[in-house]
Order: sequence, then structure tokens, then C-alpha cells
Amino acid sequence: MSDEKSFEENRHDQLTSAPKATEEDAAPRFDVTKHDGVTRIDVRDDAAVRPGPGQGDPAAEEDTPITEQ
Repeated sequence: MSDEKSFEENRHDQLTSAPKATEEDAAPRFDVTKHDGVTRIDVRDDAAVRPGPGQGDPAAEEDTPITEQ
């Protein structure tokens, strides 16, 4: 049997090693699915940290095409 840790074990160890880290810090944030050769990456609804402007920020509500920015 190998002594090497899996990706998930290494990820968990790294994300919970800080002095004030909790188990929630290591919770999954993305769902990755593959279907017919296409990989889809979705931010989980229950993710504690999400990319982009926060809810209630006017920038989050704007629907401006990238070409106009």
C-alpha cells in the first residue's frame, strides 16, 4: 500500500492547517461533471466563498456585455 495521500486528503490537510481553520474551510466549493466530452464546473450553492461581487453589490446586478465594459 502506498503512503502517499490522495488529492482530497492533501487538500483537506492544507485547508485546515491554519491556526483558526475549521472543517468548513475544507468543504467542497465546486462541482465538476463530465458529459459527452464536455467538462462543466459549477460553484456550489452552499459554498462559503464565491467568486465575483457579493450579493447586494450593484456590480453583481448589472447585465453589461463584456464588449461595453
